[in-house]
Formats: sequence, C-alpha cells, structure tokens
Amino acid sequence: MLLDLSNCYNALQARDSRFDGRFFFGVASTGIYCRPVCRARTPKAENCSFYASASAAEAAGFRPCLRCRPELAPGVARVDAEARLARLASERIEADGLSDQTIAGLADSLGISDRHLRRVFVREYGVAPIAWLQTQRLLIAKQLLTETSLPVMQVAMDAGFGSVRRLNALFRHKYALTPADFRRTTGTEHAPSESITLSLAYRPPFAWETLLKFVGERAIPGVEHVDSSRYRRTVVITRKGAAWRGWIAVANCPERHMLTVTLSASLFPVVNQVLTRIRFLFDLNCSPHEIQEKLGSMRIGDDMLFEPGLRLPGSFDPFEMSVRAILGQQITVRAARTLATRMATYLGEPLQTPFKELNVTFPTIERICALEEPIEDHLGPLGVIATRARSIRALAEALRQGVIRLGPGADPEREMAGLAALPGFGPWTVQYLAMRALGWPDAFPHTDYGVRKALGNLPAREILALARNWAPWRSYATLSLWNHLSAD
Repeated sequence: MLLDLSNCYNALQARDSRFDGRFFFGVASTGIYCRPVCRARTPKAENCSFYASASAAEAAGFRPCLRCRPELAPGVARVDAEARLARLASERIEADGLSDQTIAGLADSLGISDRHLRRVFVREYGVAPIAWLQTQRLLIAKQLLTETSLPVMQVAMDAGFGSVRRLNALFRHKYALTPADFRRTTGTEHAPSESITLSLAYRPPFAWETLLKFVGERAIPGVEHVDSSRYRRTVVITRKGAAWRGWIAVANCPERHMLTVTLSASLFPVVNQVLTRIRFLFDLNCSPHEIQEKLGSMRIGDDMLFEPGLRLPGSFDPFEMSVRAILGQQITVRAARTLATRMATYLGEPLQTPFKELNVTFPTIERICALEEPIEDHLGPLGVIATRARSIRALAEALRQGVIRLGPGADPEREMAGLAALPGFGPWTVQYLAMRALGWPDAFPHTDYGVRKALGNLPAREILALARNWAPWRSYATLSLWNHLSAD
C-alpha cells in the first residue's frame, strides 16, 4: 500500500474517520504511533511517518498510543484486486491465529508459494506474515490487559502466545514494559469475572437499527435473540478438535463509534475467533463513505433507496446461516426460521445462559455429518424436504473436508464456484451465500423475488444491466432494494 504523505497528514489534521484503520502514523518526538482520529495534539508534519498497518509502525520501533488505542482501529474493506491475496491471508491469520498450520500451509491453501505470499504481504502491510501475527497477538493482549481483569497468564494464553514468558519478552521488547507494569498504568484491578466486555471500532455512519432489524427477522429462537438495541446468541467454536461453548451479547455505542462485546468466561480461550466473527457479522471493516459515493443516488421514483451507513449482514456461524438459506429456498423468511428452529431444538445441544431467550446451540458441521444415511430420515420429520436435506449434508461434508471454506479469509470467487457444484445450490443460493457467508460486496441475486419486485419485474437482462451501475457494491444495492420493500 503506497501512502501519499501529504494526504495522510491532511487526514490526521482533520481527524477524518474515513481514514481510520487505513493508515497509522508514528511521531518521532514521542516514539508513539496513533490512528488518524487520535484526539491528542496534532504533531508537526516533520515528526510524522506513515504506515499501512500497526505491524509496520511497530516494526519501525513505535509504541501504540494509550489514548486512541490502535488495537481498536477498524479493518479495511476488501475490494482492491491487487491486495486480494494479502487480505485473504491476513483474514485467515486473524480468524485462527495460524493455530493449525504454518505460513507454508497458509500459502498452499491460497494456491501460491510461501515466498510469493511473503512478497505480497510485505507489499500490502509493510511486514512479513509472522510479524503481522505477532503484532495482532500483542494488540489483543494489550486490549485484554486494558479492558479486563483477566490474570496475565490467562491473557497470554487467550492472546495466542502459549506462555507468559513469551508474552513478557515480546511485550517488554515492543513496549518497554512488562504486562504487569502496563496494567498498573491503566489502573485495571484484579477480580474474578464470569464474563468480559471488549470494544470493536467502526467507521461512522452505522445504520445499526436497520442491521438489527434484518438480523432479527432471521434470528433462530433459542440460538439468537435481538431486541431494540442488542444482539445476543449462543456460540460453539471448534478449534484443534475441541469445542468451546458459551454466549455473546453485542450493543452499539454510537457516541464512541464502537460496538461493545460481552462474552462468557467459557469463550475466553477463543476470544480472537469470537471478535473476528463479530467483525464479519456486523461488517465492521466497511468503508461507508466509499459505498455511499457509488450508491447514494439509487432511487425508485421519488424514493431514495440507499441509507447512509448501511452494513452488509454477514454471519457469526457461516454454516448455520447457510443451512438457514438452504431451508429458505422458495419459501418465506418466517417459514425458513421455523424449520431452522426445529433443527436447533432437536439436533442442537442445550446450553445454560443468563438469558431466558437463549438455551440451545445450533447443530455443528460434525453433528450433521455424524447423522446416519439417509439424511432425510433425520430432517424429514422436522419438515425439511429430501432435496434440501441432501443439500445440507453435502455442504457439511464439503466444509468438514476443507473442499469449501466460508467466513473470514474465504476467496469468494473460488468458493462460489465450489458452492455451485453442490447439489441443490442454484444461482440464488450461491449469490445469497456470497453476500452473507463470504462477505462479498459485489454479489447480486438477480433472480430474487424481492429484487425483481422492487425493480418493477423488469426482464432479467435489464435488471443485470441496471445493476452494473452499482458495482462493486451490488450486495449493498440488493440490501437497499429489500429494505425498500419492507418499508412499504
């Protein structure tokens, strides 16, 4: 990523939130690096240097600012083709912390050599993948030390260091403090806790109520619950053959441009994975101003369609969401929700939570794959027709075997081709999953009933021609059409 020094300095002078997470700046006179939205006094231009990532700033010898807290900076939306490999690699590293593979294995999964991966990664982020991962672990450790009272040993484990000794060594090397000394500077006290609350930043504006409404209409009772201000759900995360089960609650703090995320103590060991999934679900890496520049003029008659700050609802559990999408083929949202609820009730596992609305986890990939054939004998009594039952089983097997990958770090074009090859996956299902299970901003289910109705039932070729004007944000355009219908 090439940075224009003049433009970067102008952005930090203006504290322009559109550039938050796009670059960081180091201040030579203090040895500290900041986000462009930092509220500290603006440094002189000659004291500033600019970096494409927090890792690059730390590699240059700068320490993170305690005021603006670089670990809270939102990510960057993935739309630049030249940076695609580096972005995919960073998303996969962030999603699982390389817990199950090496850099060479990561490169192989992307279909390139590890040498080429290192080259594109350095070009995009200014550092090698291992250095980038090290900084991500340090930043999550710093966030846990600042926002929680977790013991330092648990912070080391939860941040992925494997030992307190390793955390201490890197923390002292990078920040000139031990974790314990750093915590004393923040005033965080020790106290046992059954949950922790962390913050995730986003670029404003954020159409939070619209997103909650969309997710709430599709929420699976017992697994998810949405009220006027908060999203809650049960969680199962499998890592290295072990499963962590618990609950999360997410609320918006618009005055701080942040989401607050509360998670149960049982999920502390997979806190990185939880936060990554929440970013994906709520599209926190979105750059809303870029999308509005393209879609702000969308209209039907006198009605403006695009809502500033619109987010693309992803998924916390891509398999769960994909199953719900399969169940929803050619039936209403409410009917699909009913079928998904039955699957959770009869095939999921009970879970105790502090919330009466949450009491079960959705069946995992492993649970579906373990059902004896024929699969329709298990799902048929729940109201799932045989063809859709077989589609669910085929998807579960493909995900279990690694033939298909969904969620953060997936390559949309590759995975869309793989999904299209599965039984029962037509164009609508593939495009819908591209939007929500792959986070692809330019998907467009042109055969969708709501899309066609909103556009006056134009012929398919005219709809496709019109949609070209909305690229590369056609997923957001689709949401705008759906929202227009629901508002009528």
